Amino acid sequence: MKILRSLLIGATALCCLGASAQVAENAQVNNTKFEEKIEFRPHFFVQVQGGAAYTLGENTFGKLISPAAAVNVGYKFIPAFGLRLGASGWQAKGSWVAPRMDYSYNYVQGNLDAMLSLTNLFCGFNPKRTLDFYAFVGAGFNHAFNNDEAVKVGAATNGLEYLWNDSKNFVTGRGGLGLNIRLSDIVAVNVEVNANGMSDHFNSKKAGNPDWQFNGLVGFTFNLGKSYKKVQIPVEEEIVEEIVAQPVQEPVKVEEKVEKPQVVEQKVTIQRDVFFTINSAKIRESEQVKIDELVSFLNAHPATKIVITGYADRQTGNTNYNMEISQKRAQAVADAIISTGISSDRVTVEARGDLDQPFAEQELNRVAICIAEK
Repeated sequence: MKILRSLLIGATALCCLGASAQVAENAQVNNTKFEEKIEFRPHFFVQVQGGAAYTLGENTFGKLISPAAAVNVGYKFIPAFGLRLGASGWQAKGSWVAPRMDYSYNYVQGNLDAMLSLTNLFCGFNPKRTLDFYAFVGAGFNHAFNNDEAVKVGAATNGLEYLWNDSKNFVTGRGGLGLNIRLSDIVAVNVEVNANGMSDHFNSKKAGNPDWQFNGLVGFTFNLGKSYKKVQIPVEEEIVEEIVAQPVQEPVKVEEKVEKPQVVEQKVTIQRDVFFTINSAKIRESEQVKIDELVSFLNAHPATKIVITGYADRQTGNTNYNMEISQKRAQAVADAIISTGISSDRVTVEARGDLDQPFAEQELNRVAICIAEK
């Protein structure tokens, strides 16, 4: 197990070296620059597995190998963690030493496992990555049956101290390691090894310690639904001041009187789009820099006023709720600006709910658009 663990850690590290950043191309919308990123989506998955089982006992390895199969249904909550509910089983084997007598019996086992993606934990989420290593621990309920061969051995030797007839139930503790090899967004080849520990009665022989069964399984993992989505994230931009100058008229001589040149009128403006998460009017730390830029601009230009308009995305909520949340978003930005000492007379708050959608990407319409101008 130590060698297997070392190989897993080394392979995970190599996988990290090949991990690509979750960044696509940039876009420019309404004077705001965006970066496209890949975001994880919680989803169900199904695993179908088949292979071999080895029941630890007093015989050569090959003599105690038997067939095994498993079916699991799981849900991945975050990139690194998920739960799965499974059913496994088929056949187990035991052996009596002298005289040498082998016997087999059947079992079916239900399992609940907690799964940890080592690749996503240490390398970050990337749905296009080829290899995904995982570990799991869990518990199960084992129902063993069809023990007729062991009963015959017991009758011949009178040596199976934990012999059971008909059927017997066991609580199981289990753990293991696995690998998903990506073929597409939906399908991956699955390889897994696991160990199951049960009471000493499982193989009908008294050993003074838990009975162990090991499984090597190969199969497929199927994702049910999309495991990721592409989103556009706003990035910081430079403060832009637009200066519009009126042409200066030349002095005109009229009866020896010279007119004074007109004063140049300057138009100074700045726009910042403050984005919010779904169903929230809380200003995120990543958006605070935009508030600071607006405050700096207003302090530098005391004659300017600012209009803050809140919005909500049309795909969530209803019209009344969206109007309410957009008002809260705009007011949250206004309160943040006023709290720095900017006069409330210079701040106007408006709410548009989902009546207008300034951005094509629905997630971006959870926004307060702030325009300050003279």
